[in-house]
Amino acid sequence: MASVVRARDRKTSVDVVFDHLYSSIVKLELLPGDKISEAEIAAQFGVSRQPVRDAFSRLENLDLLLIQPQKATEVKRFSLHEITKSRFVRASVEAEVLRRAAKEATPADGTLLDACLAQQAEVVATLDFEAFGKLDYEFHETLCKVAKVEFAFEVISFEKANVDRLCMLSISTKEDRMEQLLADHTAIADCVKAGDGEGAVAAGMIHLSRLDATIQKICKDNPDYFEA
Repeated sequence: MASVVRARDRKTSVDVVFDHLYSSIVKLELLPGDKISEAEIAAQFGVSRQPVRDAFSRLENLDLLLIQPQKATEVKRFSLHEITKSRFVRASVEAEVLRRAAKEATPADGTLLDACLAQQAEVVATLDFEAFGKLDYEFHETLCKVAKVEFAFEVISFEKANVDRLCMLSISTKEDRMEQLLADHTAIADCVKAGDGEGAVAAGMIHLSRLDATIQKICKDNPDYFEA
């Protein structure tokens, strides 16, 4: 049994390549429109082309790569249509999650949310933006658990991933952005703990709107990052 568990935990070459490229794209180490070579990635990781091809396919399914026959694979440019769709879907799902969380929250759930906020405050103090990003995901996942709709986080996380690259291009400083998002999370948690569903939704929609100014500025300053 132990060997089976180890086998499941062991990353495949596809996973390794995928994780590396996903991180590079989301962190904007690879910019929208950058071309990447299947052969070069295979040589970099010392693997055959097949696992690289499989990793490319997974990234294409996440709308992060553009793969075209007889043309170089490139990092997908932002699509305003897809961004609008992702944000609409996420807002719709998250609003219902927050209403249910406020209705279902117990004192124990309140303690759990407070623990999430305390962890976030710690990484804000150390200016650890990457750690805060992970805790951000965990906070929204915890809200889904409190709402007893854990499956909803699959939708939220997928749509969130579609705009994570934009979050990295925030016009505010990283420390200011973390403080602002922590304040948003605190307002959401306070409403949930108080059983105020509509208050939680209002705070949640303000939270999601933080990206509006970023999108507008990026469109103006870097139009080449977007599809024509």
